[in-house]
Amino acid sequence: MSRIGPALAAAREQGRTALAPFLTIGYPEPAALPGLVAALVEGGADMLELGVPFSDPLADGATIQRANFVALQHGVTMSACLEAVRALRARGLEVPVLLMGYYNPILAYGPEVFATDAAAAGVDGLIVVDLPPEEASTLQEGCRARGLDLVYLLAPTSTAERVGLVARQASGFIYCVSVAGVTGARSSLPPELPAFVEGVRWQTTLPLAVGFGISRREHVEAVGRIADIAVVGSALIDVIEASPAREREARVKAYVEVLSGRRGAAGGRDAG
Repeated sequence: MSRIGPALAAAREQGRTALAPFLTIGYPEPAALPGLVAALVEGGADMLELGVPFSDPLADGATIQRANFVALQHGVTMSACLEAVRALRARGLEVPVLLMGYYNPILAYGPEVFATDAAAAGVDGLIVVDLPPEEASTLQEGCRARGLDLVYLLAPTSTAERVGLVARQASGFIYCVSVAGVTGARSSLPPELPAFVEGVRWQTTLPLAVGFGISRREHVEAVGRIADIAVVGSALIDVIEASPAREREARVKAYVEVLSGRRGAAGGRDAG
């Protein structure tokens, strides 16, 4: 059993929306990851999504595309990502970790071997953006055999039949993409989001996450009224990009404290 279920249960018992910040491994440089992860956890992150750099991240907007490019320029590979997670666990990291990325690097690595090595490194789950459930059997079986959750994405355009297919195969939680578009901080969430999430909720008992566009505390609160997990990615990358190196960790912690409700909005940066 991965750490994801207990972490979500704890947030639910405390009446909180679980917060899942996203970082690209290797951005802004590989050595920055341990300090940024510590800042996220201290700020109130319930779990972490760590991005595996990829050369063609089609689901991502300009912000995360830049982060991918920088990480690749630093030579970050899939093996380096697994080693990064292993090192974080050795430092005492206890919150769940999901690797988020695209299928090509996993396919090149070998899906079954990758599942084995990911579990050994301390990964709890995978979010593979471009892997449809119809083509996921090899990785799905590898994950199940090693206690990893394989999280699928649904879009507002997903049909009821596709929602049902994902609900039957997913574990850990289901990731509901808030918009029919790419990642990126937005000023408001789409008005049709509640109906979309409710349609997914009707077909599953799994927790639901909402991502793409979340950047403010009020977004997290809005997500909490319809789902279980708020995912914040581009807005967090924006905070890192705008921060001098010596201030990165403090600013990241303050921003996540605002998102998590641990401090008022006046105490942190609104990256919307």
